[in-house]
Amino acid sequence: MVRRIKRGAYIHKRPNWPDFRWDSERTSKRLVEVRHRQGRLIGRMEGLGFQLRKEAVLNTLTEDVLKSSEIEGEKLDRDQVRSSIARRLGIDIGGLTPADRNVEGVVEMMLDATQHYDQPLKAQRLFDWHAALFPTGRSGMSRINVGAWRNDKNGPMQVVSGPIGKERVHYEAPPAARLRGEMKKFLDWFEKESSTDPVLKAGVAHLWFITIHPFEDGNGRIARAIADMVLARSERSPQRFYSMSAQIQQERKAYYEILEATQKGDLDITSWLEWFLACLGRAFDHAETILAAVLNKARFWDRFAGTEFNERQRSMINRLLNGFDGKLTSSKWAKLEKCSQDTALRDIENLIGAGVLMKDSSGGRSTSYSLVKIRMMLFDPSFRRA
Repeated sequence: MVRRIKRGAYIHKRPNWPDFRWDSERTSKRLVEVRHRQGRLIGRMEGLGFQLRKEAVLNTLTEDVLKSSEIEGEKLDRDQVRSSIARRLGIDIGGLTPADRNVEGVVEMMLDATQHYDQPLKAQRLFDWHAALFPTGRSGMSRINVGAWRNDKNGPMQVVSGPIGKERVHYEAPPAARLRGEMKKFLDWFEKESSTDPVLKAGVAHLWFITIHPFEDGNGRIARAIADMVLARSERSPQRFYSMSAQIQQERKAYYEILEATQKGDLDITSWLEWFLACLGRAFDHAETILAAVLNKARFWDRFAGTEFNERQRSMINRLLNGFDGKLTSSKWAKLEKCSQDTALRDIENLIGAGVLMKDSSGGRSTSYSLVKIRMMLFDPSFRRA
């Protein structure tokens, strides 16, 4: 049952919509801090050697695609996502894992937004992104209107939670009849020269697009791609060294709470922008973790440069270095590397003997293994590789 919405209950029903306003005094201090940290992070990343920088970009984009989908409850295969990105960017990572069309579509959208950030955002480009996200024309079991604005034939677009009969309506979007005009205003503003700092503009664009909610599904992922596009414009670079989507996924509850509060408020979006900037700052913190993984991987291969590995071993070591879900067991090894259990055990024992793997101390029905820890210093100036 559709609940009746009181006029003015949502931000898009306010008389002056979409004339957003915010307290510059409250946002400016945080913006200066974020801009400073953004510049320092990019400077340090660009100070790395070419190969390490490519690895950092690959790791960041992989996280961005995975986590943006996870926010919407969709879990993609990490190896497929990583392989798809590497192939499209011409990065050699050894054996590529074939990716299904759903993964390819998400990757295609994200790379188009960030690698071609300087190209104008038009309605057709958004339609292409939407079609890439839903290559079968379905969202789950439901057929949806793909590559076009929603039509509301099944009722108003609502964000709902809770069991059937006890649903809670968190938000109701503008009716479909308004979409053409709403999106024209948004796209005109998006491409118009403005005195607004691009980082703030990313936060406004994210909120504005997701409030319009122009598609039947995929609005969150596209809103985050749009924000990434503006952030890339703010840096004038397609290279991504931090993932806003990964940070939002960690703060998913707070993300939805601030969105709902803002969409049910007036046109003062100061609180939203403060949260967006703070979340971006925490994304820079997470970038340190990504860089640590990249440096650790490079350090690892330097440490074992004289050790011979077969193809299965090299493949599995890279899986572990890139982030392995769960614990590594001999049965997982056999399944992933398509070999027998005996072969998997021989591979593992050989790596234990070489000082590459070690048995985990935790008990359990199956023995699990981990990579040895290679000591390193983050951002060690003596560790640079071309």
